[in-house]
Amino acid sequence: MREYLLTLCITAAVTYLLTGPVRKFAIVAGAMPEIRARDVHREPTPRLGGIAMFFGLCAGLLVADHLTNLSEVFEKSNEPRALLSGAALIWLIGVLDDKFEIDALIKLGGQMIAAGVMVMQGLTILWLPIPSVGSVALTQWQGTLLTVALVVITINAVNFVDGLDGLAAGMVCIAAAAFFLYAYRIWYSYGIEAAAPATLFSAILMGMCLGFLPHNMHPARIFMGDSGSMLIGLVLAAGAISITGQIDPDALKLFAGSEKAAVHQTVPVYIPLLLPLTIIAVPAADLISAIVRRTWRGQSPFAADRGHLHHRLLEIGHSHSRAVWIMYFWSALIAFGSLAYSVNSASMWIVLGVVFLSAIGLVLLLLPRFTPRAPMWAQHIVPPRYRRRRPALAEAVAEAEQRTPVAVGVAGVNGATALSARSHVPERRKAGSSR
Repeated sequence: MREYLLTLCITAAVTYLLTGPVRKFAIVAGAMPEIRARDVHREPTPRLGGIAMFFGLCAGLLVADHLTNLSEVFEKSNEPRALLSGAALIWLIGVLDDKFEIDALIKLGGQMIAAGVMVMQGLTILWLPIPSVGSVALTQWQGTLLTVALVVITINAVNFVDGLDGLAAGMVCIAAAAFFLYAYRIWYSYGIEAAAPATLFSAILMGMCLGFLPHNMHPARIFMGDSGSMLIGLVLAAGAISITGQIDPDALKLFAGSEKAAVHQTVPVYIPLLLPLTIIAVPAADLISAIVRRTWRGQSPFAADRGHLHHRLLEIGHSHSRAVWIMYFWSALIAFGSLAYSVNSASMWIVLGVVFLSAIGLVLLLLPRFTPRAPMWAQHIVPPRYRRRRPALAEAVAEAEQRTPVAVGVAGVNGATALSARSHVPERRKAGSSR
């Protein structure tokens, strides 16, 4: 555990220290696109934050290769090298897209090639645990197609959710933390060395996100861009593929019995990792809804719009920071709820806890719909937005709001973002001016 924590800290430190110089480089290189209609930030912000994250990944792998215990991962498995090869390719494509805005189909092709590179070096799904059947061995083509599909889906799920400051990095960090705890339990508790690469990938992924978050929290000084979002999506998918499709379920030896029974008992363990979409359920839901919405309108599934989950949170009245924390909450609830269920699926307390926290999340989600008013005796204690307005003042405010035009997509009173161009207000005449 000490070596994993050291690797995490080194990765976070390198990412954090390099993000500042990368920001200056992005400004000089002109990687500051104009504000688009779907953006929620007010001023042009440099991209290319994925450069710092990639070098953090390289530093984490380099440090782990020189540690006493983690060096065995590189000796017994080729998966770290496969991850580095695929990450380098997807990172290069992301850098080009951040600078030159390459076509979506070209990016999709690059994602498939990066997944293929990892498959060629051994990072692939070999078998799947199927309930009531057992471990089903996959042919080379079946394993390759399934691996490529998982990588592409995960990359685009993370890329689609990268729309608010700190959102993608924070959600992936939460998923990586839950993934690390699960993989470490499989490696340490059951003595399965095949789970060591996935544990290392999760620790490095947490370091990449934690090192970048201080620069990316609202108001963000730099964006990770596609070079960062696609990179962390690929690392997360690589860990899930490593631990799901290459560990024999019967090796867990949960009890003495047949392999079919062992697989049936370990379904709660493998379902959250068979498809990494369960760990990142919120980005996956956003991805599916975006594809359905755009296809229904006759648009390309990769066409940008303003219908993502974080856009809707802003539209119903949440501020930028509150929308991000709500997404964090749901990601943590689903990720750690799945983790707890995989440890003890028979505990009713886990189910009740998840249900209770889900109710709290729904209340927080619908909070802008309800504006509670404090009683008269507490008017001077609570914040101004909870105080009762005088009837005349309330009518004046309502009349002013009706007269003031609101741009399409702009959040309500609690929204903290301007989604349209700034209004051109005529300058006041200076004293003594002839105009």
